[in-house]
Amino acid sequence: MEFEIGAQDRVFTVNYSINAGGKLFHTAPALVMGIVNVTPDSFFDGGRLKAESDVLQLAEKHLNEGAFCLDIGAYSTRPGAAEVTPEEELNRLLPAVESVARHFPEAVISVDTFRAAAARAGIEAGAHMINDVRGGDADPFMFETVADLKVPYVLMHMPGTPQTMQNNTRYNDVTRDILKQMAVKVSQLKALGVNDVIVDPGFGFGKTPAQNLKLIRELDRFHILDCPVLAGVSRKSTIQKTLHVTADEALNGTTILNTAALMNGAGILRVHDVKQAAECAEMVYQLSQS
Repeated sequence: MEFEIGAQDRVFTVNYSINAGGKLFHTAPALVMGIVNVTPDSFFDGGRLKAESDVLQLAEKHLNEGAFCLDIGAYSTRPGAAEVTPEEELNRLLPAVESVARHFPEAVISVDTFRAAAARAGIEAGAHMINDVRGGDADPFMFETVADLKVPYVLMHMPGTPQTMQNNTRYNDVTRDILKQMAVKVSQLKALGVNDVIVDPGFGFGKTPAQNLKLIRELDRFHILDCPVLAGVSRKSTIQKTLHVTADEALNGTTILNTAALMNGAGILRVHDVKQAAECAEMVYQLSQS
């Protein structure tokens, strides 16, 4: 891990490496993960990908605009989202993973799931990473499954479930409390032999707008875990509520928060709009070098 301090010590990048799909990626400049939701009810793009051709078109767009990874999800985790059975999740997820892997064999694919069985099936279908919004809490077999599969793992913080998380926003100190929980889990994963752990504070998941903004201001503290940090703020309700805009109008606010996260050492941005995020990552990196 290398720290590179830039303009008046206010901009810095942290250069980690991630081995995904047999390729080595570095987080300086920051990497961009493009969202591909094959769900009918996600808060911004739910129901937009109705056919295989829609999935492939978006995947191609993300890759052409600079995404290092495509994050395919089949279970909406917006606040209050409806539960999805394991069978329905797989019925949505696997055809999308298989199709993207077949048409874009060089692409790195992440499976967005909190179920160990879906994670394993996704990897077997052609994916290379697991993005777990429940951070192992939903499935007692998730950590050992990740260790067995030997793939990168995004460890996200969410108190409770998508149905209950916004009832769980009480913290003594949101940054410190999440760090304590993540430190335990990172140690467990490392002990199991998981080499590539990526931490995600879970912006918008069981946090108020004020808590989300505090996490972004204090994102540099997460580097004590010695893991790349992922920021997923794209078009979320913190932006909508702060600026009084809709999700469709939240791109500008997203870019602002992405910039702040990058200036505090975020190494991966998970976004709906890859081109803007990739340009943001490059500009912040150049600032850190000036």
